Amino acid sequence: MSDPAQPPLKVLVAGGGVAGIEALLALRDLAGDRVDATLLTPDTEFTVRPWTVQEPFARPTAHRYPLERVARDVRATLHAGTLAAVDPARQVVHTGQGDELAYEALVVALGAKPEPAYPHATTFRGGPDAEAVHGLLQDLEGGYLRRIAFVVPPGAAWPLPLYELALMTAERARSLSLRDVEISLVTPEDRPLGVFGVTASDAVAALLDEAGVQVHLGRYAEIPDSRTVRFTPADGSFEADRIVALPTLAGRPIEGLPAAEHGFLPIDDTCAVVGVRNVWAAGDGTSFPIKQGGIAAQQADAVAQAIAVHAGVTGLPTVPFKPTLRGMLLTGSGTKWLRAAVAGGAGEAASIVSEHALWWPPSKIAGRYLAPYLATLDTALASAAPAAGAGDVPVDVDLGHAAPAVHAEGDPAGGIELLGG
Repeated sequence: MSDPAQPPLKVLVAGGGVAGIEALLALRDLAGDRVDATLLTPDTEFTVRPWTVQEPFARPTAHRYPLERVARDVRATLHAGTLAAVDPARQVVHTGQGDELAYEALVVALGAKPEPAYPHATTFRGGPDAEAVHGLLQDLEGGYLRRIAFVVPPGAAWPLPLYELALMTAERARSLSLRDVEISLVTPEDRPLGVFGVTASDAVAALLDEAGVQVHLGRYAEIPDSRTVRFTPADGSFEADRIVALPTLAGRPIEGLPAAEHGFLPIDDTCAVVGVRNVWAAGDGTSFPIKQGGIAAQQADAVAQAIAVHAGVTGLPTVPFKPTLRGMLLTGSGTKWLRAAVAGGAGEAASIVSEHALWWPPSKIAGRYLAPYLATLDTALASAAPAAGAGDVPVDVDLGHAAPAVHAEGDPAGGIELLGG
């Protein structure tokens, strides 16, 4: 419920990525006309960036959606520009283009800044680097190289895309009967994708072993030249014909707002920026250590709920951010769906891996509002929903829907979560 006499709250969302769009969609659902939203971004399109990992393999490219259409759908004003500074006392922001925009609630969703970790490696940041990795694959297929190393550097916050690159490269080599190819993966993690818990990690380890990927766990790498991977502390090295690494991530410090280590915005458990009134943050630019699209969307949902209450909507609690990690792992020959609770003490029982979708719509970005919204824009995905009672799709609804329970490995009760709530 809301007070119709109260004027709409001016909400400014800075950033047209996952967190920004999820926040706008959630706000429109929770607060309706109680908010007057503006989207500040220099971008004209939203790209589903996790899908760009397929592009080096000549698979379908990531979908791109016009932000003008998104803004229209959520009844927000689209303002082209960059966030340069915030004046919390006056509740205005200054853009890099010289504009001044007033707000009553500000959402900072600028993402993080990817920086090459190794000057002698090919850095994979998504779409812009797809061509370089595609060239590597062509050299592999042509017999010009046979040893490829994939390296997760210290500080890289989301390693899953590198696992996908390693597995899909191994599958490409297998499909071409390139039997002398050596593929290695080096990571500081103690377990493969250990953030998903033991059950899921064991399944990923088995996938890597079956694919013939040599995994070096708990290793911090140095790359002194384009053909050498050296472990630190000094305990070995190996040679590679080509090295691919993830970037490290840094925050985007904003004048007028506090900054935590490496420039990230410090947030509390409701995603409010610490020490600043009426400013929230969501996404990779925050101090939360896991940088992933689904986590960004969950942060945006918590932000939207808090702002809806601020806008005068009654009956809504302010819900702390309690993340659930969902990952869609592309292997080249199939997909593994991973899920784990990363807060709340759920324990190892919450670590799940399945060959079937664990949430619906089955998106790389498991956003409660964003995934169903993009499904409406993607007619192919929207028409692919299974019929009621279809086959052995595992179902476990924890977002207010009822559905039959069938099996998912690591979770005898099974489960698809219907993200639309």
